[in-house]
Amino acid sequence: MSDTTPIVVPDIGDFDAVEIIEVLVAAGDEVAAEDAIVTLETDKATMDIPAPFAGRITELAVSVGDKVSQGDVLAYAEVSKDAAPAPEAATTATTAAPTAAAPAASAFHGDADRHAPLVVIGGGVAGYTAAFRAADLGMSVTLIERWPMLGGVCLNVGCIPSKALLHMAKVIDDAAGMVAHGIDFGGPPTIDTNKIGDWKNSVIGKLTGGLGAMAKQRKITVVQGTARFLSANALQVAGDDGDEVISFDQCIVAAGSEPTPLPGAPDDPRIVDSTGALELGELPKRMLVIGGGIIGLEMAAVYCALGVAVTVVELTDNLIPEADADLVRPLHKHIKARYENIFLGTKVEQLAAEKDGIRVTFSDKDGQRDDLFGRVLVAIGRRPNGTKLDAEKAGVTVNPRGFIDSDNQMRTNVRHIYSIGDVRGQPMLAHKGSHEGKVAAEVAHGEKRAFDARVIPSVAYTDPEVAWVGPTEANLKQQGVAYEKAVFPWAASGRALAMGADAGLTKLLFAKDTHRVIAMGAVGTHAGDLVSEAALAIEMGCDAQDIGLTIHPHPTLSETVAMAAEMFDGTITDLIPKKRTR
Repeated sequence: MSDTTPIVVPDIGDFDAVEIIEVLVAAGDEVAAEDAIVTLETDKATMDIPAPFAGRITELAVSVGDKVSQGDVLAYAEVSKDAAPAPEAATTATTAAPTAAAPAASAFHGDADRHAPLVVIGGGVAGYTAAFRAADLGMSVTLIERWPMLGGVCLNVGCIPSKALLHMAKVIDDAAGMVAHGIDFGGPPTIDTNKIGDWKNSVIGKLTGGLGAMAKQRKITVVQGTARFLSANALQVAGDDGDEVISFDQCIVAAGSEPTPLPGAPDDPRIVDSTGALELGELPKRMLVIGGGIIGLEMAAVYCALGVAVTVVELTDNLIPEADADLVRPLHKHIKARYENIFLGTKVEQLAAEKDGIRVTFSDKDGQRDDLFGRVLVAIGRRPNGTKLDAEKAGVTVNPRGFIDSDNQMRTNVRHIYSIGDVRGQPMLAHKGSHEGKVAAEVAHGEKRAFDARVIPSVAYTDPEVAWVGPTEANLKQQGVAYEKAVFPWAASGRALAMGADAGLTKLLFAKDTHRVIAMGAVGTHAGDLVSEAALAIEMGCDAQDIGLTIHPHPTLSETVAMAAEMFDGTITDLIPKKRTR
């Protein structure tokens, strides 16, 4: 027999969340290729799911009444050595199924310096969540982190420090905006970037220090160093005090991601990535932000508030191209009046270091031009760290983009090794990684768990904020999904008017046939705080009336969600309702 292999639900057409009405095998059963494993029942028919190979069932992952979709694991089986390959129509092996053959694991014959039942590689949001959850379940956990403090990119050089600086920028902008309303603080503020940096670092320290204390309370062994696989059950950790070998029974890979560099850019301290941009230092007079996505626009907002003349260049024709244009439009209008330039559909051809700045060559449909900037932020995306772990020595497949794929139980193609967070795949968001971390920990503990989120929210913490959850209108149109839309303008919200945020809007998208909420978007102050209601509504299958009939406090921005639902339902009184055919 070989190692166990997952048997998953194959392509079953357009069906999703199909109920299992019969499990036809048990652990220990011998099956032939094409033997039925389970029976599914849709609203139209029943269907048997066959085994893709001959072998012995070692573990069932489902039971009668469970609902499954394409790619979900049904069972694990040892493949017979003499098993003939299944016909092409049979089930393939795993949701993480690599496009290339999995590498053969290396053998490690040396002695380990220590043994860990569960190792977690990476102490970022996904990693420490997995470690903490596993420890709470009673597992002995070793957490390997390359930096001196836990928290990873998000807490140390990402989500948290950037939000601290964005709060500072918002205070500056709000104070300036009150001049027109009779409150003048006496001109532009005095900027001390050293003090700002100290405050930002104090915010980071409170969170990372708390993580260290919680790891200690949970009796988690924290090892500082960089981990690489030696085999499917051993790691080498390079630390300041030398190398050590750790053997393990199970491993959760949460190795994160790093900023994508701009090809051909010179090595110059005036060219920075998102990490470098957080260290404000001496502020330049002019700054170029390469990349009009979320990270680039958030840092642009910070530097603009500090008095820097900011130019943003974006290769595509839209800022935040993954969001719907109607959500981005108020943001674009606001920053266009504040920034020096916004270049869309424009490519950066070359960066050249000169004494007085960085010479940047642009090209667009009108030709080439160049300009000089005191600082250049490269914010063109992030790339996973999957290629930095010697994962092939563990037999783990790393896909061509550097991600380590895994199924909905977070298992890679090597069953006792899991992947979570940025290194697992898009979207690279901390809140997605933390949920994946809990699933991985619970599965490692032996629980029957799976990652089954219907939607994952996205937020740009710009001014105004842009947030959405569920498919965008562009996605739905591309997929041919019939939907209806309701939009509530914040110009009709008393709270938004009082806050000077009347340019915002809240929109809800509904399934045309059921009127269930399928997506939401918002732009405006605290838009990111509003989409959680829609995320819950989508998970629970709520329709427009469920939201509209829920009493929201007044006056709040949250009631714009209810009013958008009332707009759809035709019951709104704050605006003239559209007539609906009932």
